[in-house]
Amino acid sequence: QVQLVESGGGLVQAGGSLRLSCAASGRTFSSPLMAWFRQTPGKERDFVAAIRWSDGRPYYADSVKGRFTISRENAKNTAYLQMNSLKPEDTAVYYCAAGGSSTLAYEYDYWGQGTQVTVSS
Repeated sequence: QVQLVESGGGLVQAGGSLRLSCAASGRTFSSPLMAWFRQTPGKERDFVAAIRWSDGRPYYADSVKGRFTISRENAKNTAYLQMNSLKPEDTAVYYCAAGGSSTLAYEYDYWGQGTQVTVSS
């Protein structure tokens, strides 16, 4: 089992920044990737970014490349998502996920509770 706790969401104006955190506990060594997904009402969860625990290699959705940065702090079992140049279309509930090895939400076994990010225009 892996437990994930997210923090850092909130309300920000367009062009602003937020940093999300995801603290993992439990059998974290069993998860190749830590990922972030986001979801808006009535839509599926979309991949945002992922990072490989072993070497820190990042993966990004095209929509966030150049604006978002994913990182991890292995000693704290924590992953971060630094979001810069935010746009209103980035508004969503953001979830961290573990237990998967791709950009597909259904492959992930463990999910955080979600944190709301709202970007005003």
